[in-house]
Amino acid sequence: MASPVTDGLAGVGLLGRGLALIARRPRLFLLGALPPLVTSTLFVVVLVLLATRGDAVVGAMTGFADGWSAGLAAAVRVLVSLGLLGGVVLLMVISFTTLTLTLGAPLYDLISEFVDRELPAPPTPPEDGWVSSLGRGLRQSVGLIAVSAGCAVALFAAGFVPLVGQLAVPVVSALVGGWLLGIELVGSALERRGVLTLRGRRELMRRRRFRVLGLCVPTFLLLAVPFVGVVVFPVATAAGTLLARQLVGESTTDSQPPRSAG
Repeated sequence: MASPVTDGLAGVGLLGRGLALIARRPRLFLLGALPPLVTSTLFVVVLVLLATRGDAVVGAMTGFADGWSAGLAAAVRVLVSLGLLGGVVLLMVISFTTLTLTLGAPLYDLISEFVDRELPAPPTPPEDGWVSSLGRGLRQSVGLIAVSAGCAVALFAAGFVPLVGQLAVPVVSALVGGWLLGIELVGSALERRGVLTLRGRRELMRRRRFRVLGLCVPTFLLLAVPFVGVVVFPVATAAGTLLARQLVGESTTDSQPPRSAG
């Protein structure tokens, strides 16, 4: 059994393998970049609004400290700012991912199916109407956003804990955000293998949690950078399909020669 470090590094390596696979289909890569371009623009607008009004928001939330000494009041506002930042980043990246996958679902399904075709034994999708699939996907997306919102509130509260909060909030935010992102990234590939529930995905992911985090934490951090997601998202979709195959014990050895770009 691989050590946690080895498994984590193998997860990181899936991003490179995903890039190598999607690079064989430049047009598919460019199509996959369109939804995150749209959602990145929307989220940059939100970030600008938060940045320009952040001081006012923090000031309103820490009005109770107005009568305190300047040093103590400033320390409280810094703690609140850090907790708020960690929670907002977590919520925004998961919301960005969910919205992007919803807008570009057919495109990301194509990318995932392409990766499966490039590897041995592509699965036969289960008989499932698109209405049922869409409804299930929307319910699951709302559930994941609700979970991320709850985690964001918890991280905000943790930011009030001196020192520990400042050290823990960024780390926990990346770990939780990466895990929730992983649930999204393996969704399409696992659905084609009959794993239709979030619980089913989580059970498979727990078996290789370090590999999941090795892929998904760096991806989460990259997606937190505005417009980087335009490039990362198609690659992460391909990497998520590779991860899904590994979770169910399928081969990810590329036995086919590269095809001509198109």
